Amino acid sequence: MDELTELSATNLAALIRARTVSPVEVVNAYLHRVEQFNAELNAVVTIAPDALDRAREAEAAAMRGGQLGPLLGVPVTIKDTIDTRGLRTSYGSRLYANHVPDTDAHAVALLKQAGAIIFGKTNASEFAMALDTDNPVFGRTSNPHELNHTPGGSSGGEAAAISACLSAAGIGSDLSGSIRVPAHCCGVVGLKPTAGRVPSGGHQPPVAGALAIGASIGPLARRVEDLALLHDVLTANDAHARPLYQSSPGQESYVQNLRGLRVAWYTDDGVVPVTTDTERAVEAAVRALEDAGLVSTPARPPGVERGPALWFALFARAAAEFLDVTYDGREREAGSVVGRMLASHRSSMQTSTTESLRRTSTPTPTAEYSAALDERAELRACLIEWMNATPLIVAPVGATSATRHDAQRIEIKGQSFGTFRAYGYAQTFNVFGFPSVCVPAGQSSDGLPIGVQIVARPDAEYVALGAARVVEEALGGWQRPRRFCSQPVDNPL
Repeated sequence: MDELTELSATNLAALIRARTVSPVEVVNAYLHRVEQFNAELNAVVTIAPDALDRAREAEAAAMRGGQLGPLLGVPVTIKDTIDTRGLRTSYGSRLYANHVPDTDAHAVALLKQAGAIIFGKTNASEFAMALDTDNPVFGRTSNPHELNHTPGGSSGGEAAAISACLSAAGIGSDLSGSIRVPAHCCGVVGLKPTAGRVPSGGHQPPVAGALAIGASIGPLARRVEDLALLHDVLTANDAHARPLYQSSPGQESYVQNLRGLRVAWYTDDGVVPVTTDTERAVEAAVRALEDAGLVSTPARPPGVERGPALWFALFARAAAEFLDVTYDGREREAGSVVGRMLASHRSSMQTSTTESLRRTSTPTPTAEYSAALDERAELRACLIEWMNATPLIVAPVGATSATRHDAQRIEIKGQSFGTFRAYGYAQTFNVFGFPSVCVPAGQSSDGLPIGVQIVARPDAEYVALGAARVVEEALGGWQRPRRFCSQPVDNPL
């Protein structure tokens, strides 16, 4: 049974269409894995009670033949901040601990239309507000490679479940690296699509207003081919999408498609240094791309040094205001992270009001946001123009591999940084709204995975995915966490 749970979603879908494997077998295999290992990880927080019923329906459809969805019978999991009809969705908040939506998020509906079986919900930070995965409803999720370390956040339950073979693939959301950071920490792959590319209705907090220019729903998986497949499904209604896997091309097709493209790479954003292990992972990814015929240049793209500061100017206040309204009168029900955010926001509001009364020349929050928005637009235009000649960027996801649970600060090259600030490398491309793929590219000295992000121009996900596939093929991609996965198996295809 473990052999089935280690296959890619793409392979599972092919085996089901060929009637070599039954969706009922597959779902039972994943149920067995969750029963065996989820207690240690706390990654899957709700199992869909109708998963086996949906598997029987998929099996009947496969037996009938005809037009079959590309994900027919494949069990997928959904981050617990994304609505699923009839299945508890808590957003990691006590306010919604027993909330059962009556409609699906748009992305979930697209997965169902493609034949996927919604297998369960995965843990997240409270309202997706932290780069860790802990909340007052379900508690803490652990990293499958090292249980005393974080899986990242806020989609950490999704990444941990996929890495430990408790899920074939799934979807998360990303405003501050919340897909790419968990993928990096857990050694899987994740795609943050271009902002606005994937329908985002049915997510909490809503991907609207200020958050809409930086947030995305996107897929996580063990293999890049699965990211491409799920991305095709999630953009099925997008007339401008260009699927990467129209006819399942082999590795040679990737090389031919990418050969000669210029790729810039950097390991210093001018804000936070990275570990030596992280530098080596980026360099290894670049060498893999060079071997595939791409032309690399060490260069820091224009504007990236402003990314982390602009992230706070553009998004931090909007997130805090959402929490302020949501928890109004019910502050005691907030968890520790959200509680601190509420206290900080309300203190800053009082200070801002006092300063404004004292000095009429003090910029208002609205003026500060408008200035940040203008700067972002100018820098984004410059970066897009720069990428006309250099259409790919390889960079760290963050400054270090996964940290220990509850770490507040990290030491890098003699300097101390807050853990959130250490992931400004990922946050920068939320600011600009560019697509970015995280793919494993190395390990830390203590054996933890290190991912790199491959960034493309807006709406060019297929280019970033192709480059990520090259890196995956060259460097090995996902590696089984020793504690949770069985020995390597031959691919039945």
